[in-house]
Amino acid sequence: MNQSKLFRIVENASKSSSLPCFHSSIRRTMSSSTSTTTTSTPFNNVGVVGLGLMGHGICQVAAASGLHSSVIAYEPKQEFLDKGRSRIENSISKLVSKGKLDSGKGDEILSSITYTTDASLLSDVDFVVEAVIENMDLKKDLYKTLGETCKPETIFASNTSSLSITDMAEISGRPDRFVGVHFFNPVQIMKLVEVIHTKYTDPDVFAKAFSWAQDIGKVAVKCGDTPGFIVNRLLVPNLLQSMLMVDRNDATVKDIDLSMQLGAGHPMGPLHLADYIGLDTCLFIVEGWVDKFPNEPAFVIPKSLKEKVDAGDLGRKSGKGFYHWDGDKRGNPV
Repeated sequence: MNQSKLFRIVENASKSSSLPCFHSSIRRTMSSSTSTTTTSTPFNNVGVVGLGLMGHGICQVAAASGLHSSVIAYEPKQEFLDKGRSRIENSISKLVSKGKLDSGKGDEILSSITYTTDASLLSDVDFVVEAVIENMDLKKDLYKTLGETCKPETIFASNTSSLSITDMAEISGRPDRFVGVHFFNPVQIMKLVEVIHTKYTDPDVFAKAFSWAQDIGKVAVKCGDTPGFIVNRLLVPNLLQSMLMVDRNDATVKDIDLSMQLGAGHPMGPLHLADYIGLDTCLFIVEGWVDKFPNEPAFVIPKSLKEKVDAGDLGRKSGKGFYHWDGDKRGNPV
């Protein structure tokens, strides 16, 4: 077990949370993550690596299900562990204060999580969910080390939203026991989980991961290892096409978004959504796809996207993108 190497990998990764999932701002339905159930689960002990934006939510939902003897929350550095723990505690506290969760049940959920900076506590878990930054090199190093740390029976699952499950499975040393479990942000609220299999995945392993996603109160869907899986494979090209329309001067930013709202029933237009997500995030994902799949015509880099990111105009987070922004309040088109 190479704990020092694992420490370095996750410490670097946890400084940035996983990329936000694209339709986190679209219609949300309250999940059942605040209640426990007596449903059986294929996994007695579960580990979560990385307690950032996505990881802390996955940890909370797993613990709230009441299905596991233990939920191990791992961060290599105490400050990141404390931040993740604080996020979970604040989330539970809000549910209790709003009357959506009994205080006793909230205490029970919190006490069921073991927070640790000791990687050896992952050695005997049945299922590990990785939720670190979207950097393939970091993830590959992490899975090499987890392969040395965890028992041979442990199933690995990545929460990646855009990277290849197959690539990580191959480097893990146990490709037949590797799946994707793509949650959506915020994990505590969004119902969907995409469960991804590769050409290597053992059918029984996939069935267990799929059942687990359902057992913790989510709606699970099956998908092969296609770029972006289901949601982002459909959504990202839609965002790119709206930007290409801007590049060609086919229509204005305002009219493109208004048309998709009123004509297609979308809660917000594609350029508004791209700004909300972060244009740098959009570019990061599509650049990775273009590099890996250069002959896929749906994967293109719009001129307007590249120019805005190069100029530091990242959308909501920077105050300007396709629109002007004041915090979370969208202004007029640029």
